[in-house]
Amino acid sequence: MENVKAHILVVDDDTRLRSLLQRFLRENGFYVSVAKNAAAAREQLQNYQFDLLIVDIMMPEETGLQFLHKLREEDNVPVILLTAMGETEDRIAGLETGADDYLPKPFEPKELVLRIKNILRRAPVLKEKESQVLNLGLCSYDLAKKELITQNGQIVHITPVEQALLNVLGQKSGQVFSREKLADILGAGQNPRSIDVQITRLRKKIEQDSKNPRFLQTVRGKGYMLLPQ
Repeated sequence: MENVKAHILVVDDDTRLRSLLQRFLRENGFYVSVAKNAAAAREQLQNYQFDLLIVDIMMPEETGLQFLHKLREEDNVPVILLTAMGETEDRIAGLETGADDYLPKPFEPKELVLRIKNILRRAPVLKEKESQVLNLGLCSYDLAKKELITQNGQIVHITPVEQALLNVLGQKSGQVFSREKLADILGAGQNPRSIDVQITRLRKKIEQDSKNPRFLQTVRGKGYMLLPQ
């Protein structure tokens, strides 16, 4: 699990906390998306798969517990609840609803990272199944080693951003990611325009004809997706 970056969704109505957690978790090696409420989180979950959710209990309109209750009807993705409430019954209610862990506010960010890593370590070994070699015709990409290799065994140099793109798209083969979403997941100063540039460069390395891509495809009006053989 540690060889492949986990994708985390932070659900909290506190704009400042969302931003702080997004930056801190990215600095600690995770892909991070954010949602300001349960409705926004549900929309994210319809379009993308996440390895873990961090959900605030005290949110307006729909609380974290209500969101988690509905989530557990169809998804077993690990969830850490954040709460400013210290009452035992609230913690118990969260765990009974299906939370994997909880953390009372205020908390030490390093402790959150440790809890995330512990949960992902115990989670079903989905990533190990996905940490495979993707067949891209004239070359292949190893998700775990982050290596692009030709049929002759030669390693093709790719940048860290290109590695990140292949890992994000490769872990969710056939799933469309918008330019904005890829920029948000990768962070590090990326924007939709820079994603286009990175995709163009990457195609020159993995496609036989970069102007007519077979594997790294554009879905008109929606974004990009990877379709390995």
